[in-house]
Amino acid sequence: MEYLKAVLNNDKAKEIDNLKILISTGKKLNKNISKYESELNKYNKENKKHIKIEPIKIEEPKKIEKAKISKKIKEDTDNYKYTIKSVESRNNMVIIDFKSPVSKNFIKFSEEKAKSGFQDIYDIKGSFKDAHPTKLKIDGVKQIVIKQETPTTLRILFEDNKNLKTIYFFVNNKRLILKVLDVEKENKTTTNKIVKKAKKVQYRPGLNKVVVIDAGHGGKDVGAVGPNKRYEKIVVFEVTKYLESYLKKRGYKVYLTRNKDRFIKVRNRTILANEKKADIFVSVHANAAHKSKVNKLNGIETFFLSPARSERAKRVAAKENSSDVRNMSGSTKKAFLESLNRPRITASHKLSIDIQRNMLFSTRKIHKDVIDGGVREGPFWVLVGAQMPSVLIELGYITHPKESKRLYNSKYQKALAEGIANGIDSYFLKNP
Repeated sequence: MEYLKAVLNNDKAKEIDNLKILISTGKKLNKNISKYESELNKYNKENKKHIKIEPIKIEEPKKIEKAKISKKIKEDTDNYKYTIKSVESRNNMVIIDFKSPVSKNFIKFSEEKAKSGFQDIYDIKGSFKDAHPTKLKIDGVKQIVIKQETPTTLRILFEDNKNLKTIYFFVNNKRLILKVLDVEKENKTTTNKIVKKAKKVQYRPGLNKVVVIDAGHGGKDVGAVGPNKRYEKIVVFEVTKYLESYLKKRGYKVYLTRNKDRFIKVRNRTILANEKKADIFVSVHANAAHKSKVNKLNGIETFFLSPARSERAKRVAAKENSSDVRNMSGSTKKAFLESLNRPRITASHKLSIDIQRNMLFSTRKIHKDVIDGGVREGPFWVLVGAQMPSVLIELGYITHPKESKRLYNSKYQKALAEGIANGIDSYFLKNP
């Protein structure tokens, strides 16, 4: 513009100065400046003298670009240090997303009673860049604190005047969910209108889900027998009754294969589940060990139906299948098991993992030494007829002196039932 003004005003001195600027700048920007050089040479010839073009002092573009790149590298390096991508609260859950796969070793749970109230504390292995500015809130919970406790530990603390019921589970290896159960009950001071609105917004995995629970054995079939004539059939029935109550409160439609101490044939136990079009079938049992191992074997196990036959699974299956009267040769049974529906086996496997994990979490609040017998697969005939995901739970060894005593304790029975209910919740949250 300055050059054009000089040309229009016939101001040769300014015209030359601006030509110098255009040529110098054009060279730095790699522009075509031949027409300006030609124009300036014309003035040189007219004046018959060499005109020296002084470079214009401008900011070096490369230096600016270098500074930007350095800043970006620093930001990327800083972000790389943080292993947690995001943390947010949604409905009655706190959702933590990680940058790489995680496992149950990444989380440690503890409970405390402080002057300010009851606290559920989750110490999570990882670092989160925005731990301090992030605020978490769940209706019905007094406060949720999030902070980077150490450079490698993120702490999430739930606090309330009442002892909260919280659980955790993993989704797709990179997501951890902390869930607060029954929070809608805490807001008793709010109006009915607000409470109804909160209930409508909150996702409840049990809504429209049908669960059939089978209390193993019964009647003339007492199942395994422990010290002081502790019967398996009594323990499993008590736990299923507690489980029925917990699930109904969470919105599930629940049916029991037996409502009293009566004998039911193994092959008939899944008939109810199929008639009611159940979403899952859960058979509850207590394990037993040979006389030589009654003081050694203990712990909780969860099984799902599969043609796989490990020695341990075969032993447990033989005990649970003993009351089955179906007449089938070994080769026929093997062929039948091999024909099982694979997607149903996969779903049953997922259900068993969630139930096992949550049973351990719940029972270890009472007894820290509860043994994890693991999730296993085996040929259990009580599960064969189920047309839906199904599992068989061994609550513990009724033959073990210490564990059988626990299995007859109502507090421990409730903890087992609550763990199973939380596992079912977890399964439906991930597989709606």
